[in-house]
Order: sequence, then structure tokens, then C-alpha cells
Amino acid sequence: MSERLYLFLVGVSILFALYFETEIVIYGLVVLLIFEAVTDIRITTLTQRIRHVSLDSGLFAFQSRKRFDIEAIRAWRMFVSLVLVLSYFLVHELDMEVIWFFPWFMGFAIMGAGASGVCPVMLGLKWIGFR
Repeated sequence: MSERLYLFLVGVSILFALYFETEIVIYGLVVLLIFEAVTDIRITTLTQRIRHVSLDSGLFAFQSRKRFDIEAIRAWRMFVSLVLVLSYFLVHELDMEVIWFFPWFMGFAIMGAGASGVCPVMLGLKWIGFR
């Protein structure tokens, strides 16, 4: 599984969970993303090892100066999980209906990044200095 397919599936999962209001899927996805970010055990690399292939991420990237010794994809997973859980928690638990669009926007943006191969958050993280 490539990173593009993974992003597309994460985006679809977020939209599915928001539409059907299944908070267990949102919180499960957040736990999965945090687990992958902290341990660097990723579903994409595991599936590639099982299939004995090595796939490119498929995401647009540019070269920048490396300031941090953390991969951008790990930082992306942590960033997305934190923003998703905070926005979802604020909307559903504290009734801050003003920010209802954040989780929806994230779902569509992540799904679009998987479909197009261009993730603005990932590009921003690489520009900041993640490898």
C-alpha cells in the first residue's frame, strides 16, 4: 500500500465516521495515527514488507534543508491526529458548533491529497525542515 492510498483511505474513514456519527471510528483512527507516529510501525511499510515490494510514497515532495531528524510523514500523522481529536472533541463534547467544519475539511483535504498526490500540510512540514 502506498502513502497516497493510505491518505485516501484515512480521508474516507474520517468522512464516513463524521457522516454516520460514529465517534469510535474517529477515536480509533486517532489512536492508530498516534501509534504509527510514535512507534514508526506503519501499515504502509508493513504491507510492503509482506508483499516484498518497495513502493514510492507517490506524494509530491521537494528538497529542503533538514532541521529535524523526524520524517515528515510521522509529523503529519501526529499533527492530523491532534487537530482531529481536538476539533471533534470541541464540537461534540463542549458544543462549540462554530468549528464543525474542521473535521469535515480535514476529511475532504486528506482524501483529496490521496487522490492527487499533493498534500499541503506535508509540503509545509517538509518546508519547515522535517525530512
